[in-house]
Amino acid sequence: MNASDPASSVARNLVLTGFMGTGKTTIGRLVAARLGLPFVDMDAEIERRAGQPVRAIFAAQGETAFRQMERALCRELADRPGRVIATGGGALLDPASRATMIASGLVICLTAAPEALVARLAGVDDRPLLQGDDPAERIRALIASRSAAYAALPYHVDTTHLAPERVAEAVLDLWHTHST
Repeated sequence: MNASDPASSVARNLVLTGFMGTGKTTIGRLVAARLGLPFVDMDAEIERRAGQPVRAIFAAQGETAFRQMERALCRELADRPGRVIATGGGALLDPASRATMIASGLVICLTAAPEALVARLAGVDDRPLLQGDDPAERIRALIASRSAAYAALPYHVDTTHLAPERVAEAVLDLWHTHST
């Protein structure tokens, strides 16, 4: 990084995590633009490096291989401060990845009511963990299984009834309050 790079003056990352459909990518882009920092969407970065979409990685290599890619990317990004990072929904379920990202910056968990997530994810066919006869039940089961890991994170913003701009403002408020 050089002196003209806005990230060079920021010693921490801002990490957005949470369940799929909570708005991590949308909010991450808005916040990165407002802060003048680079944005990294971990799923998109894994897809770029693998040369295939997440669902193809799951199909060809399995969830375990995908989670290994996530862990490696968490370690790499933690060593590159001054970014806004949107994790995959399951990236910080791994305690080591969660600790790595918390050590690298401010981690904010975006949440939403299950009913809102069901509505937001209706008709989405590129989420391998939602495949099956009853995606709504799968969403509820996944939220339940991940609730302890998400609850372990210190900062949360509920996106259920907020427009993206308002969520971005709440994230920025947390950043300005807790980023030092």
